Amino acid sequence: MDKIGKDVGDIQSRLLDHRPITQGEIRYFVREFEEKRGYRESRLLENLNKMVGETNEQVLPKCSEGMHKHLCDVITRLEAANHMAQRVQQRELEAHQSTQLQASMERCKEEWEEFLKEQQRLKEEVDEEHAKAVGRLSTQYSEMKKDLPKFSPF
Repeated sequence: MDKIGKDVGDIQSRLLDHRPITQGEIRYFVREFEEKRGYRESRLLENLNKMVGETNEQVLPKCSEGMHKHLCDVITRLEAANHMAQRVQQRELEAHQSTQLQASMERCKEEWEEFLKEQQRLKEEVDEEHAKAVGRLSTQYSEMKKDLPKFSPF
């Protein structure tokens, strides 16, 4: 019976207690990475860490300094290009306004010439009306002159 109890305890520990198996798997896993691979992953991670450190300490400051310098140059060039574009735009606007001014002046000259022609036509009409009025008055006065001896008592 003692043997059966021991066997039952042994079976129970094998069925329910997985610590020995888990510990064996852990030892296998550690041995796989430490012994068989010769710390290759940890060396790779150390090299990567060293490379990142060097990049942060040396490459990144050089890059940001160069970027700042080049960005300042780019900004200066962009400002110069913007200034040139504004000058070109201003010249185009002035040229456009100049052509508009010339067209406006031509239109004003044409309107002035038409105004002068109209004034000349109106002057001729007034002169014609005046001449007719003078003619009528002359006729009227000459008739009155003829009739004047009739009314004269002397």
